[in-house]
Amino acid sequence: MLETLITSKTRLKLLIKFFAYATNKGYLRGLAEEFHESTNAIRKELNQLTDAGYLIREQQDNKVIYQANNKHPLFNSLQRLIRDYLGMDDLIDNIFAKAGDIEQVSLIGDYARGVDSGTLEVCILGNDLDTDYLSRLANKSSELLKKSVKLYFEKSPASVHHIILFKKK
Repeated sequence: MLETLITSKTRLKLLIKFFAYATNKGYLRGLAEEFHESTNAIRKELNQLTDAGYLIREQQDNKVIYQANNKHPLFNSLQRLIRDYLGMDDLIDNIFAKAGDIEQVSLIGDYARGVDSGTLEVCILGNDLDTDYLSRLANKSSELLKKSVKLYFEKSPASVHHIILFKKK
């Protein structure tokens, strides 16, 4: 659905990366490796998104770090659009209602890489989590979102690609 509006797959991956959770950051080579794209394709999209004001860049040591510009007038609208596309807002709201002491919620797998595979993989870390409740919630969410929802409760070394959706302060 969103891919018909945003035809560049690289741009869509970058928007998901930076707008699913506003504190996500990235640099050129890291993003190229994460998305399995050429640095030229990533650079082109980063420059266009930065020139339009959607991303900000800052120099840190020898790297240029990119992050969503939360002061842009369309920031909230873009973030809502990306989260609606991922179907994450409803899922997260339900999780926090009854799930226990959640430390972090991350999107992993295909959607974290910007691939709409139909399977949302979510890693939930915390203390005293009600895993039975969360599993039932994942099943209900699957029906509502018309996507498969898989939950993980331990940080896996296999989940190299992740987008933090929530982190307890």
